[in-house]
Amino acid sequence: MRILVIGNGAREHALAYSLSRDPQVTEVHVSPGNAGMSAVATLHPEGQPLDIAREVEADLVVIGPEVPLVEGLADELRGAGFAVFGPSKQAAQIEGSKTVAKSVMLRAGVSTARSKRVEVGATQEDIDAALSTFGPTFVVKDDGLAAGKGVVVTQDRQAAVDHIKAVHRGGNPVLLETFLDGPEVSLFCLVDGETVVPLLPAQDHKRVRDNDEGPNTGGMGAYTPLDWLPEDATDRIVAEVVAPVARQMVEDGTPFSGLLYAGLAWGAEGPSVVEFNCRFGDPETQAVLELLETPLGGVLAAVANGTLADLEPLQWKEGYALTVVLAADGYPENPRKGDVIEGAQPGGEDRGIRAAGVAERDGKLVSAGGRVLNVVGTGETLAAARAAAYEVLQTIELPGGHYRSDIALPAVEGKISVRA
Repeated sequence: MRILVIGNGAREHALAYSLSRDPQVTEVHVSPGNAGMSAVATLHPEGQPLDIAREVEADLVVIGPEVPLVEGLADELRGAGFAVFGPSKQAAQIEGSKTVAKSVMLRAGVSTARSKRVEVGATQEDIDAALSTFGPTFVVKDDGLAAGKGVVVTQDRQAAVDHIKAVHRGGNPVLLETFLDGPEVSLFCLVDGETVVPLLPAQDHKRVRDNDEGPNTGGMGAYTPLDWLPEDATDRIVAEVVAPVARQMVEDGTPFSGLLYAGLAWGAEGPSVVEFNCRFGDPETQAVLELLETPLGGVLAAVANGTLADLEPLQWKEGYALTVVLAADGYPENPRKGDVIEGAQPGGEDRGIRAAGVAERDGKLVSAGGRVLNVVGTGETLAAARAAAYEVLQTIELPGGHYRSDIALPAVEGKISVRA
């Protein structure tokens, strides 16, 4: 099987890495890719996805990022006869528009936050009136794609106003939501129409600094599995959230095919949806795929070919996996590019390194984005997985680079629990 992965980040590196270890996969291609993943895939830094798929005679195309999905790349490729892992343009609006997602959840009877849309052009009086029905913790979301950074959660009313106006200046409406209490959970589900197959639940760390301080980011680290969740948590999320949404989308004439990512808060009454994404999440993918025993190529092909219901139950490795993000100086506000990375080579040895925002210069990797590298660690315990990841991180040098030192630490210390 020849597989083409679309994207250039650590998520795509993790996908290519796992696919390269599938004995049924003969070739892995990535477009555009990055210099850090050349050991596991043939890179195609230039060209259109459809042209590259034809050139390599891809048996399967896996679309990583949300933007091409929301813009309809899956439809274009399917129209040309390719098997595609990724939803149609219409189905991808479950992430592309938070208003669409709320509508689907409402009709599917899925628990989520109360919300109100504030349109571009709203006056200060309109904004004040809308905010008066929310709080004391304000949740302000860009009603569009914002790479995980379009959300402000604050008790500062003026900060909420400022974010509303900033989003409006960018041309997007805003969604105000009630704050959902409880620890957050990410559950990836393979979805083929009404067939839903969950992966392992994970937890992301969104804030840029330790102790969940600083602005939101695309994610600074993640770990799996989650021992603090109830034993029936995954079954409940599928039954109460993902399966009803999948059925509703079929009824709406926009069936979902691909990876449906439910971001949830687990409160006293169980799971409530914070958001849906239409693709593998980053950085949770890096941890989750590390524990997948079942060869990935056949799994993704089953979804793309409409045979997910016939797939054998997924097999998972024992233990835990964790990933930590090394970010560039100035991330997330104004990341600096062009700094030389010591301790990680272009297409070098694995050591759990998944390359994200990198480029090659004079035979060395240099920073080329906000989130520069991920390091994945595994272990028999979560503490051992943490130690493995941080041990490798300490061998990598990036001027001004920074990472959180507390990824999964609250879980290791038993400080996360769900209310009965």
